[in-house]
Amino acid sequence: MFKKLCLVLTFALLAINIFARDVKVLISEDKNNVSLTASAPFKVKNLETNKLYKVKKGGTFTINNSKGNITCGNLQSNKGFILTLAENDANFELNKNKYNGALQILPTKNGVNIIEVLDFENYLLGVLPYEMSYTWPVEALKAQAVAARTYTLKSIEDKKLGGDFDLYSDIRSQMYKGSFTVYDSVKEAVEATKGQVLTYKGNKFYTYYHANCGGHTDPVPWLRETIKPLSGNTCGYCKHAKTYTWKATLNKDIVQKFLTKNNIKGTFKKIKIAKKFPSGRAKTLTVVTNKTKKEISCNDFRIGVGSTVMKSCFLTSINGLKLEGRGFGHGAGMCQEGAKGMALDGKNYKEILNRYYPSAEIAKI
Repeated sequence: MFKKLCLVLTFALLAINIFARDVKVLISEDKNNVSLTASAPFKVKNLETNKLYKVKKGGTFTINNSKGNITCGNLQSNKGFILTLAENDANFELNKNKYNGALQILPTKNGVNIIEVLDFENYLLGVLPYEMSYTWPVEALKAQAVAARTYTLKSIEDKKLGGDFDLYSDIRSQMYKGSFTVYDSVKEAVEATKGQVLTYKGNKFYTYYHANCGGHTDPVPWLRETIKPLSGNTCGYCKHAKTYTWKATLNKDIVQKFLTKNNIKGTFKKIKIAKKFPSGRAKTLTVVTNKTKKEISCNDFRIGVGSTVMKSCFLTSINGLKLEGRGFGHGAGMCQEGAKGMALDGKNYKEILNRYYPSAEIAKI
């Protein structure tokens, strides 16, 4: 059992200047013939000539890159464009998602990148409803807001991407589908926790989260060493979810492809648990073929054979390709279904964060 430690709310100013600028999110990557729709008048800046154009009516237009020359509607540039909306309640629509930030259209080797530039807190409005249902209790959404804010700022601090943007709009960062459509519950959660992040010993950390822990969270499976907030804890609040228990049959061809890709010789015969975390979740598996056997990361195996089929490494039964288990996801950090369960039980977001990130503190930036 983990000793219960209360989260301390501190208003110390953290050494980060993210709120001095906007965040840049890659919303379309290296594509050609992109269809973009503006709901109202907008402005276009040509980055080659620095000329500014006013488009009096909205509408749909195509963006493409032909031999290094970008076409945006009737305009051309070899450096790209910046599009800004002329009205506050207007939006750009791309792939059925609506965006109200400025759009950078930049050339790539095979097409164009489209990057939305927007206020950081507004970015969170477009993250929360796609990482956690907006219909869930607001205290769970507040916990998600703090976790998402921390994860994002840590990612930007580390500057792993470089280039022209800060974040992806998919699971490589966090799911983001635009902040034009705002849900009241999400807005309340973001505004109520504005500027709040999680820290451990004064530093932000990657606040991982997942759908369902199956009863117990565990250390981050792909890290050799971990900090206490990510070391795991009991849950007990996620049994209501459909994914608390599951059954699956793995596709033999997909499993065999995984073995080949990872230089494991022979034809698949079986898998068995090699090492476990204290909770019982599998840490490593032994893969047995007709020629060899090899110990591998359970998380790597799960991703390789299909993470929506093999929902977790919390395996309770293995019979050939037939598996049974508990939970959904990698099992580290916050259990989202558990956060929902705690909120329904009357717990507030600080109590939720305390359970899933023990020894962490809430800091205000």
